[in-house]
Amino acid sequence: MDKQHVIFEDLGIINYKSAWDYQEVLVKKNIDIKSEIRKTEANNIAIHNSQFKIQNKTSNFLLFCEHPPVYTLGKSGHIENVLLSEDEMEEKEIEFFRTNRGGDITFHGLQQVVGYPILDLENFYTDIGKYLRSLEEVIILTLAEYNIKAGRSKGETGVWIDPEIPGKERKICAMGIRCSRWITMHGFALNVNTDLSYFNNIIPCGIINKQVTSVEKELGHKVDFEEIKEKIKRNFAQVFDVEITSPHNHLHQAMA
Repeated sequence: MDKQHVIFEDLGIINYKSAWDYQEVLVKKNIDIKSEIRKTEANNIAIHNSQFKIQNKTSNFLLFCEHPPVYTLGKSGHIENVLLSEDEMEEKEIEFFRTNRGGDITFHGLQQVVGYPILDLENFYTDIGKYLRSLEEVIILTLAEYNIKAGRSKGETGVWIDPEIPGKERKICAMGIRCSRWITMHGFALNVNTDLSYFNNIIPCGIINKQVTSVEKELGHKVDFEEIKEKIKRNFAQVFDVEITSPHNHLHQAMA
C-alpha cells in the first residue's frame, strides 16, 4: 500500500495570526472535500472518474515556523495564568491570542520550532490520544539524537525531561491541537535556542511548580536550528510512516 504523502512547508518567521489563518484555509479545504465526497456517496453516485478522485482527495501538511514573541491561551485555559497586563505585554512587544486549540497558556518565540501538522486522521487512525502520543514520540526521538533523554508526564501532554523526579520535572516541548472532522491543526512547540525568560510571565500550560527548558539549556550550548528541523522532519516521516514532499512535488504527482 502506498504511503500517505505529507506536504512540507517551512514558513520561516511569521506572526501567529497569519500562520493560524493559513492553517484554517488548509483545514477548510479538506473539510469541503470531505463534504463533497459524503454528498456523492449519500446520493449513491459511483465514483469511477479518476480526475474526481484526485481533485476530491484530502491533503496532509506539515508546517514549520517561528513566531515573534506571543502568548496563546487554549480554549480550556485560564487567563489568571497570564501574569502580565495587556499594557505590560504591549510595552514588552508581546502579542496575545485566545485560540481554538486545547491546552492552557503557552509562549511562542524565536528559535523555537513550531510544528503545525494538518492531517486527515481518517487516512491514519481516528484516535486523538494515539495522535498526540505519536507527536510526542517524534520529539522524543529527535531529542535522543542530541543525547537528551526525554519522555512523557502522566496525565499531561507534551514532552518532558525527568518527569518522574519531583522538583526536577521540566517541559521542553508543549503541545495543543484542534481536530475538526478528523482534520488536525495547531501542534507542537519545541524550545531549541529559545529565550526562556518569557515563560516567567506566565504559568506555562497552567502547571504550577514545574520548570520549562530548552535544548540549548540542557546541552549548555546553542544548536543548529536548521539541523534540528531536518531531524524532526525525518522522525515525523518515520513515526507516521509517511512520505514528505514539497508543494511542487505534490502538484506534479496530482497531475501525473
